[in-house]
Amino acid sequence: MDTSNRPSPLPSLFLSHGSPMTALEGHETGQFWRQLGASLDANYGRPRAIVVVSAHTSARQPLLLAAARHEAIYDFGGFDPRLYELRYDAPGAPALAQEIHGLAAAAGLNLQVLPQGGLDHGIWVPLRSLYPEADIPVLPLAFVASQSPAQQFALGAALRSLSEQGVLIIGSGSLTHNLSLLFSSGQMPAYDAPELPTSAEFRTWWSQRSTALDWPALLDYRQRAPHAVAMHPSDEHLLPWYVAAGAGGREHAPQRIHSALSYGCLAMDAYAFGPQAEALAARLAPP
Repeated sequence: MDTSNRPSPLPSLFLSHGSPMTALEGHETGQFWRQLGASLDANYGRPRAIVVVSAHTSARQPLLLAAARHEAIYDFGGFDPRLYELRYDAPGAPALAQEIHGLAAAAGLNLQVLPQGGLDHGIWVPLRSLYPEADIPVLPLAFVASQSPAQQFALGAALRSLSEQGVLIIGSGSLTHNLSLLFSSGQMPAYDAPELPTSAEFRTWWSQRSTALDWPALLDYRQRAPHAVAMHPSDEHLLPWYVAAGAGGREHAPQRIHSALSYGCLAMDAYAFGPQAEALAARLAPP
């Protein structure tokens, strides 16, 4: 692909995707996703393809779902019936999958390629707002949920060169994710319920350590972050952050580009990584 006219490398992203209901209700995060998609197009050019690591697509070893086409997967139950009528039929990226297989092999990583498809809600819910036309090829990358943050970072680092070739790398999960807290009072809290102090402390710590480029603390967050285990009893929803961070590189401070909360404890924060992260954060900052 000719990238000579591309303004600059794309930043990699981490998006907290929240409840599937975000696809219907939107709230401030849906509005942010639309703004983010428009800003990426205007300042970095239309992506050639999108590689997404979602908390809801994991495997025993890293693998790429390299189908020629994808459809939305409704990997949830008990929600508004209208959700099951929403579609996101996007092209796949089998050729890019082979390219990434080579990059991973060069980095000493065993990354499998399967001719299968499907986009879980951690992928299609934000993409419906970012790129509603569903015209950009999507390549899901299944990660290994039992691997460490450092291993996830190394997986992302193997993909770093893709940002200079017009490939947008997204990690989709949640900066905080303890669903039992949602029902600790016996009923679901309001969407705009006040934030729990434990959630606020964790989110603030994460933003501060990111700005400070404190990779040792971030990579060892379960020992160093306040209330880490309470915010992530299991950390599959946070691990995609490290893949996106690895694609951005250690030398650039991760930038929080969106700060929001749902139900008092489910973070909707978004981060950008790489040499363009700071500029993107400035463009997206409220006036």
